[in-house]
Amino acid sequence: MTETKGAEEARNKLPQLLDAAERGSATLITKRGRRVAALVPIAEYEAIPRRHSLLSLAGTGRGLWGEDSTRMIRALKDEWDR
Repeated sequence: MTETKGAEEARNKLPQLLDAAERGSATLITKRGRRVAALVPIAEYEAIPRRHSLLSLAGTGRGLWGEDSTRMIRALKDEWDR
């Protein structure tokens, strides 16, 4: 079961909320009535799939289509149309 706590209450009860997370309970934390954070058990957090930035791939396709990419794509299109 997920509890909801205001930011002030969560700050005052952090040790108890951490103990609850160790036992498997999640807590939503609100600020002015709006959900802003979640304190979840580490196993639940680690199970969340992560998206990796594509920036590390920048430039890795350079030369993939040869010297003239337009010509290569046109040739591939022509081959496809046959």
